[in-house]
This record gives sequence, structure tokens and C-alpha cells, in this order.
Amino acid sequence: MGSVEKFRFCIDRGGTFTDIYAEVPGRTEGYVMKLLSVDPSNYDDAPIEGIRRILEEFSGEKIPRSSKIPNGMIDWIRMGTTVATNALLERKGERIALCVTRGFRDLLQIGNQARPNIFDLKVLKPSNLYEEVVEVDERVELVLDGERDDSSVEGISGELVRVGKPVDVEALKPLLKGLLDKGIRCLAVVLMHSYTYPHHELLIEKLSLEMGFKHVSLSSSLTPMVRAVPRGLTASVDAYLTPVIKEYLSAFMSRFQEGNEQVNVLFMQSDGGLAPESRFSGHKAVLSGPAGGVVGYSQTLFELETSKPLIGFDMGGTSTDVSRYDGSYEQVLETQIAGAIIQAPQLDINTVAAGGGSKLKFQFGAFKVGPESVGAHPGPVCYRKGGELAITDANLILGTVIPEYFPSIFGPKENLPLDYKATRKAFEELAVEINSHRKSQDPLVRSMTIEEIALGFVNVANEAMCRPIRQLTEMKGHDTKNHALACFGGAGPQHACAIARSLGMSELLIHRYCGILSAYGMGLADVIEDLQEPYSAVYNADSAAEASRRVALLVKQVKEKLVEQGFGEESIRTDSYLNLRYEGTDTAIMVKQPDTESRCDYADEFVKLFEQEYGFKLLHRKILICDVRVQGVGATNILQPRELTPLSTKPVQESSCKIYFSYGWQETPLYKLENLGYGHVLEGPVVIMNGNSTVIVEKDCKAVITKYGNINIKIGASLSTVEISEKVADVVQLSIFNHRFMGIAEQMGRTLQRTSISTNIKERLDFSCALFGSDGGLVANAPHVPVHLGAMSSTVCWQLSYWGDNLHEGDVLVTNHPCSGGSHLPDITVVTPVFNDGKLIFFVASRGHHAEIGGITPGSMPPFSKCIWEEGAAIKAFKLVERGVFQEEGIVRLLQSPCSDELTDHKIPGTRKIEDNLSDLRAQVAANQRGITLIKELINQYGLITVQSYMSHVQKNAEVAVREMLKVVASRVEKETGSCVIEDEDYMDDGSVLHLKLTLDSRQGEATFNFEGTSPEVYGNWNAPEAVTAAAVIYCLRCLVDVDIPLNQGCLAPVKIIIPKGSFLSPSDKAAVVGGNVLTSQRVTDIVLMAFQACACSQGCMNNLTFGDDTFGYYETIGGGCGGGPSWDGTSGVQCHMTNTRMTDPEIFEQRYPVLLHRFSIRESSGGSGFHRGGDGLVREIEFRRPVVVSILSERRVHAPRGLKGGENGARGANYLVKKDGRKVYLGGKNTVTVNAGEILQVFTPGGGGFGSP
Repeated sequence: MGSVEKFRFCIDRGGTFTDIYAEVPGRTEGYVMKLLSVDPSNYDDAPIEGIRRILEEFSGEKIPRSSKIPNGMIDWIRMGTTVATNALLERKGERIALCVTRGFRDLLQIGNQARPNIFDLKVLKPSNLYEEVVEVDERVELVLDGERDDSSVEGISGELVRVGKPVDVEALKPLLKGLLDKGIRCLAVVLMHSYTYPHHELLIEKLSLEMGFKHVSLSSSLTPMVRAVPRGLTASVDAYLTPVIKEYLSAFMSRFQEGNEQVNVLFMQSDGGLAPESRFSGHKAVLSGPAGGVVGYSQTLFELETSKPLIGFDMGGTSTDVSRYDGSYEQVLETQIAGAIIQAPQLDINTVAAGGGSKLKFQFGAFKVGPESVGAHPGPVCYRKGGELAITDANLILGTVIPEYFPSIFGPKENLPLDYKATRKAFEELAVEINSHRKSQDPLVRSMTIEEIALGFVNVANEAMCRPIRQLTEMKGHDTKNHALACFGGAGPQHACAIARSLGMSELLIHRYCGILSAYGMGLADVIEDLQEPYSAVYNADSAAEASRRVALLVKQVKEKLVEQGFGEESIRTDSYLNLRYEGTDTAIMVKQPDTESRCDYADEFVKLFEQEYGFKLLHRKILICDVRVQGVGATNILQPRELTPLSTKPVQESSCKIYFSYGWQETPLYKLENLGYGHVLEGPVVIMNGNSTVIVEKDCKAVITKYGNINIKIGASLSTVEISEKVADVVQLSIFNHRFMGIAEQMGRTLQRTSISTNIKERLDFSCALFGSDGGLVANAPHVPVHLGAMSSTVCWQLSYWGDNLHEGDVLVTNHPCSGGSHLPDITVVTPVFNDGKLIFFVASRGHHAEIGGITPGSMPPFSKCIWEEGAAIKAFKLVERGVFQEEGIVRLLQSPCSDELTDHKIPGTRKIEDNLSDLRAQVAANQRGITLIKELINQYGLITVQSYMSHVQKNAEVAVREMLKVVASRVEKETGSCVIEDEDYMDDGSVLHLKLTLDSRQGEATFNFEGTSPEVYGNWNAPEAVTAAAVIYCLRCLVDVDIPLNQGCLAPVKIIIPKGSFLSPSDKAAVVGGNVLTSQRVTDIVLMAFQACACSQGCMNNLTFGDDTFGYYETIGGGCGGGPSWDGTSGVQCHMTNTRMTDPEIFEQRYPVLLHRFSIRESSGGSGFHRGGDGLVREIEFRRPVVVSILSERRVHAPRGLKGGENGARGANYLVKKDGRKVYLGGKNTVTVNAGEILQVFTPGGGGFGSP
């Protein structure tokens, strides 16, 4: 790098610190400065202060803080800022209102209905960004095939639309004026189908600006893509943040001298590109800082330092960001940040709640790290502010944080170093608790030292950070081991060697500016303009030509925008994309235009990318175009790397320090990176100080200084495996294995989602995956569908008992029958036994809801089934794969064979979609195989005895947690009532009694759930197999523990469940059960939680709706109200308890099915009153545009969800059909009807009960 003529500034204004990298005239080396982002006693704005100090220091010109910055000395400024992120996190954006199509006032609040954490009874959804909602009288409808008429208009996407109702401007004006009167000056607008017909949104924008609104964000302008929910949320984010950003940018720009020469300032966007002030808006600014880091490592390390693809690892104080680069930026079009969904091109950056500030805890015999953070204030114990123990404290104890090289900014006068004594004292206090627990398990066990405890917490944190890295790579079909780790951020280099080793990587790269790489990356980015428009068509020669025409127009517009910013044609390049998907799926891939040399078109490239990411092709399936996109890049004058000359001298050691490793204390050489040169090689263990960053090079690793001054660390072989035969769990390894087992189940789930083809599994996520011990007991699961998770162990145990010694290597089992541990027939379970030297060592299993498996109605969810054979194909036990051979003929025969009515011999059809069944079954086999591969890797690393021991230990750990919870609850109940026996009774809508007698043992921490007194098997379909009741009980126990423990078989160890044979909770093998899984499971959950007095009843139902004809079928579950609890109001319009599947977006719903959705909103005042109210239910109103068969399977239409402790009941649900002549008829809770075009279904879902007297 040569000297520059003017100053250049690269700035990352972070939440805590502002990092500045400056190129200074006369210097060949860059200059680095770090300031507190907020320091009002010394300066108003950190970036301006940093620029001022650097200009003053190197120009010799005095620049008072109150004066403006001279422009003439500055070449350019490039900055990333967390202004938008902080405003979103702290909810300190602009006051805004939402304008939305009438009938959808709560659309963004409802979202996809899923709750964030399935085991939280207090459901916490992100708060709305908008204060007020204006429902606009307008409606745009898609025109169905064959219904084109004179009123039809072609939208931007090529789809035909009809304006069912124009905007009622006169009705809208007073509503907008009301907002202005309340002081609201910003609007977010989202109208149905505005992605293709934006005219109504544009009209509202024109009207509102004329009336005096200062900012309007239109969903159709920001992200013109189908799907109203993410588009509307994006518009809300933009309206909420853009005024805040504009205010900050205006203040920033005002600090420079006015004159003929405007200062050249560009800002980093979430997509990794720069934008001028005028084009920097809220929805593109939230990842501004992290994007700089991705640009930084990708442009300085890839190809220059390694040929391997890179995993970016940016570890900060409160969280860690993970990303990937393999020659091009990996982008996503939708992500969730700070609880807000944003639909816009942005770098694929995954954040995990683990960083230097992650809290350290010891709970139920295991080490816990995070997800809570101590924050910057009060911070870790060592910050001298009365904080709690955190990872930074652990590193201080181990010597990997060295106080002499850490800023002395602590204490009352902010001039003291880190407080080692306070940290050690806090660890000593924690050590007493940890060693006391260990002694209680084994009196002869040696006490852990302070250093061993600190190292244990660091190891647990490292494993927590490895999980998202594995997910990022392997969910896209890449092998983590084939990557190099690019580490940056303040805390990352201390952990990098251990993490790379754990991931099986052989190479680790640390940039010379790793501590400020996000700032440095600002100087390596180009200006990006991105334009996109919807285009809906089947991909063929004609549509490809039309897509090319549209692309050419977008290219022209993009170039014009860049030319306006001063770029010449020679410095502009454009990339064109088509967003493609297979027909019948929602999984679209943004496909870049193939090179002309490759001789393949977009479709060929799509098939290749789809197979790479999802592992298969969909033969004979149409490919659909969704959008066309053009990205224009204006090449900027970027920073140039400085090459070092090779040094023949030996590296000079600065000093040494004592560091605690797994093998004990070691005096470790310490070097400063600034004194090391190209070609220097350092053998670990060694410490390299890089500014304020501490790079730990572990034993058997080798650090090489590259010609660009970066550190390339070659990772040695993994530590030798140690088999643990002792029966007492190591408290550190227990947490690590918890992470590993849960990570395996998560990756199984991602494989299943990736390789399946059905909407139910791939998009609605109606599946679960889990790992089981050799006895069939549940070991670990991913947080999927609760009703699956607790019931799958019964399935595995039944199969183990049935097959016995007739299980062999290469066998895969399939079952769905209730008598063999199943829940209901659509949930097909695939079980794979795993052997080692001929001995069965564990099982993996996956359960997925197949939308079609036969039965008397399409969709296999009949409301009026009376016997099991009316519900579809029933499989007790079959080897789907036998000794490695897929038994396609056999499974096809089982699924397609007509079922026989034993009384009438009437033939009931088998599955109507065998190809979908086979594809999803293969996906389940693949998911299981992924789990097997990962567990075998674990065995290779730790040994079989260790892995099996910890399968048992994690179950025991969950048992301890449940026992402790039961002791506390039993003591409370006994104190309040004088008894540890609680009886409760509720009624199904047909009058069947659900009875529970709960007996608690406060001394042993045990509970007996006795359901004797429950009504007999019903001549209906809400009978529930015993496994469903067990699933409900284990779910409730896991929720009541209220600590992040794995849900496994240990949760049931302190529990006895008594279910009377012949009751509708233990029906015969001939009983219909399709409703038991989706209805009765919810009612069992309610009665158990009521008995524990944990919360009032939730909606007690899943509101299952199916409709279709001979050409299609559709299935959904509709959310409702959650029950209020001791310290919370119930949440409205959300999936409760035993399900967490997603709702189809309204625009997709209308695009793919012959329906009009007139209303989808919160059912106001349907939650029960109470000191803490119950959540409100939902209203869903669907008009059918052609004749279909509609089935509704629901509960709580007769008996209301009950309140608790004086709280009032929630409102009952109701289902109506509005006939064409206007008559409104009640359908009851369970019904099947044939509806005509123009008839409307209305579903009112129940509210939750209230808690406590109002």
C-alpha cells in the first residue's frame, strides 16, 4: 500500500465501540482508533470525533470540537452504523401507523402463527412497531384461470387481477387526519397483491404526503414480491427506522464544512454494498456493521490466503455472527432481526447468543452458558460494576485475557484495569456449589479447581458456538471440515483454535486487523444498486424471452442510478437473476444468469443448485419464475493490501505469560504481531497480541505470518479420545453432550426439511426428529412439534419389542399405527436402528405429517371417521429398508391398498399421492442417516462407552430437573391447600369426561397422573392413543421446569401415568384417532397445567381445516388464544401448546387455491377476563371460488376454555357457513360439507382463559 494524497476513513459505529481505520497522507501503514460509541461528557458523535482527532493529529491543524470538519483534506468516508439496529432493539424508532387492506388489521401481529419458544408458557412475540392501524376499503383479486373478462388487468408480474373495490379516498381521509392529530407522521402501507398491482398503495402515498405525512414506506416499492406478511413487516421496519437514520445522517453531514466540494460519504447496507446518504434506508441498514466484517474477511483472505471456502466467525460481547464465503456473497431475501422480519437482499449472517458477556450458571448439575448476557453495563465481574460471571471472566482466570494488554478503563474514574481478584472470588463461591453437587453424586470425587471450572465454561461456550456453524454449512449441503475458519471480532481469537479443532477444520485465518475488521471492510466494498420486480410464469422458451426483456429494462434503470452517482460505464457491472421454484413448493432459489460458456440456461442452473442444496431432483415437475432481479455494482476506489517483505531474522519474543490449558498451567511465549514479519513461524502453545485482541495458538498448532501480515494457523490433530466408564457425569461434559445431541437432532430436522417435497414438511414444518438410546428411551430432540416429541419413544420401544432379534444392519422401519406407538395415521414415523460390531447401540427416528395417506376424505383428516380403517393406510410394522435395500414395492402396496370396512366390506381408498409419500419417506430415511453419521463421528471422537454413558447422563440430568421442580410445586400446593392431591375434570364437546387425579410427593419429587374416571372410547375420532397423553404430560413437565434442559425420557422418570384401558385415552386398535392427536392432546395439556395451577386453559384445539376436490387438497391449523398465567397475559392469535406449525401467507393462499380470504384477524375480547387476561382467538373468513369439499375438525365449541383462580373463561369457538343467499348456518365443531362457489366459511377460534380475579 502506497501513501495516499488525502485522508480516507473506514468507520464501524458499533453498539459499544466505534472502530476507525484511516489511511493517512505520508504513511504507508493504516492508523487505527477505537472510541466509545456513546460518551456524551466528551463528544456528541463518535465517528465525527474520531475523524476530528485523526485530522488534527496528522495535519497539524487545530480543529476545535465545536467547529466543522474541513472537507478538503478528506478523500472519502465509508461507514457502517448500528443506529438502525439499536433503534430496533430498543424500540426507539419513529411513531408510525399501518395502512392495510380491510379485514387484515392484525395480519402482521399474527404473522405465521408460530411461537418463538415452544416450551414457554408465557409466549413472547415481538411487539408491533406501529401504534395505530388504518383499514383501507379496497381489494384487489387475482383472476382464476378461465375467468378473464373486461374487468381483468395484467399486473406487473403478468398475473391477471381484478379491482374488486377501488380505494375509498373519502373514507380514508378522516382516518389519516386522525393519525396526524395524534402526532403520527409516518406510514407503512401493505395492501393485498400490491406486489403485482401497486396502484392503490401509490395513491395512498400521494394522498398522505399531500396531507402532511413526512415519510411513507410502501411494501410494493421496497420488496415487490408475493407474500403480504414479510412485505408488510419490511414496510413497517422501514417506516420505523428510516426517519431515525435520516435524522442521524443529516446531523452527521452537517458537521462538515459547506462549500463547493461535498464530502464523499458512503454507508454500508445489509447486502454488503455501499449507498450514498440519499439511498440509505431503514430496511437495508440493520446489518450495516456485521456486513462490513463479511466484506472484510472475504476480500482479504479468500484466494489471497487460502483456496478453501471460508466460515466467518465474529465473536463479540453479547453475540457471535457466523457467515460463509466461497467466491461470492451468500445472500438471503428474508431474515428475522431483533424480532422483526425483513424481506430484502441481505448477507446471510447467523447470530447466536454466545459472546464474551454470556452469563455462566450451574443448574441441575450442568454448566450453562447464556443465552442471557451481562451486557456492557454492568458487564462481567471483572468490569468493576457489580456484574455477574461471564465468559470474559473465565478467560481472565485462564490467562487468555491479559490485563496488561486490556484498556484500563474501569472503576469510578475509568482508569483501573480488569479486576482479577473480584473474578476469582466469584468463581470460588461458584466452586463451592459445583463441588458440593459433585460430592453428593460421588463422595470420592476430586474437587474441581477454579481453573478447571473456568475452562469447563469456555468449552461449553465453544460447543454452543459450533452448533450454528455446523448448521450454516451442512444445511446447504457443505462439509464443515472442508472450510477454513476466518476469525475476527474482539473475543474470537481466544477461542478460534478450539472451535476450529472441534469442527474438524485444519486451517484458521486471523486478519491483522481482526479487532476492527468490520471497519476495515467498509473500505473494500463497492456501491450496489438492486432492482427487482415480480414475474409469474412457467419457465419455457417464451417466458425466458420475456424475462430477458424485463431484465434488460432493469439493467438500464440500474445503470442510470449508478451513473447519477458519478460512475462511468467502464466501472459498472451488472448481474441478472431469476427467482425460480418447483411447482407445488415454496422453496425458491435466486439463480444468477449462467455464463455463456457454460451453455446452460437458468433452468439447468436451478436444477443443479436445487440438487446441491436439497440433495435430489424433482423430475417432471414444472419450474416456475417468481421474480426477476438485477444487481448493479459500481466499482469504488478500494483499500489496497500492504505486502510485507520476507524476514530472515527470528521472531522476537515480547514476554511470556501463564495460561491454563486442559493439561494445566504453562508458561507461554508472547509475541506482538506488529513485531512479526512475513515468513515467521510460531509453534503452539503461543500468544500473539494483535492490538487489543489476544490470539491463542494451542498446542500442536502452528502459526505462520503471511505476506499480507495476517496469521495463518495450521490446526493439529484433535485431542486423543478418552473413554469415560465412570457412572457419575462430568458436569462440563454433560453440557457439551447436551449441545452435541441436540445439534444432531437439529441437523436431522434440517436434512428432512431440505430433502422433503411436501408443503406440510418443507414449509409448515410439521415434523420432528429425535435420538433414542438402545432401550428406545428419548435422549434428545430438536424443538419441533411437541405432540410428536413425547410420543415417539413409545413408537421406538414398540418396534424394538416387535422385531427383537430380527433387526439387522441396514434395516429401516416404518410405522404409523396407534397401537404401535403412533399418534394418528398421517404422522408416519421412520425408525433406524444403529449397530456397532453387531450390537444395537441406539436409534434415530423422524416423524412427518403426510398430507395424504388415504381414507374417506382427501387430506386424510376426516371429521366423522368412526373406525381406524376410515382414516387411511395403517402400518404397524414394516421394513422400509431391509439390509440396505429400499422396499418400494412393499411400501407402495401398503399405502395404496384399499382399506376395508370390517362391517360392510366397503373399500376405502388408500393414498391418493403415492409419489409425494415416497419422496417424503426417502427424505425421512436421509434425515435418519444424517443423524447416524453425526453420532458415529461423535463416537469416533469420544469413544462408544463415553457416548452411551452420556446418553444416560443427559436423561438423568432432565430427571433431576423435573424432580426439583416437582418438589417445589408439591410444597407450594401442600402449603396452599393442605394436600398434595389435586383432582380436576373437564369435558370434551360431546360430553365425554376427561378426569385427572394428580398426586404429588414433595419429598421424592414425584408425581402420579391418574386418568381413571375418564369416559370410554368414543364412537368418533378424538380417541387418543396412550402415547399422545404421555406426550402431553412430558410437554407440561418440560414447560414447568422453565430451564433450558433437553426434553427426553428422563422427564418422565419421576412420573407415573395411569390410563384406564378402553377409555378414549387408551382406545382399542380399531378406534378412530385422527382427532386425538390434534384435539385431545390439547385438552390433556390444559387439564394437566390447570392441576398444577400453572396457567389457565388455552384454546384447547388446533382448528383443523381441510378443503379440496379431485385435483387438489389443502390443510391448515388455525391458532387461538393462550391462557393467562401468574405473571402474564395470554398471547393472542398464536399456536398453543402441542403444535407450532405455520400458516400459509394470505397472498400465497389466494394465488394457489380458488379462495378469497376476506378476513384474518384477532377475535377481539374473546380472551377471558382476569388479573391476567387470556389471549384472544382468531377470525378466519374464506370465500370459495369454486365448488369444494370442506372439513372442519375442532373442539371448544361447546365447553369454553376455563379460567383459573377467579379468572373468567375464554370465549368458545364457532364455525359457520354463509350461503349464497345470505343465510348463516352453524356447522358445529366437526363437519364435512360441499360448498358452492361464492359461499363463505367463517371460523372463530377460542380465546384463552383468564388468570386471577379481574
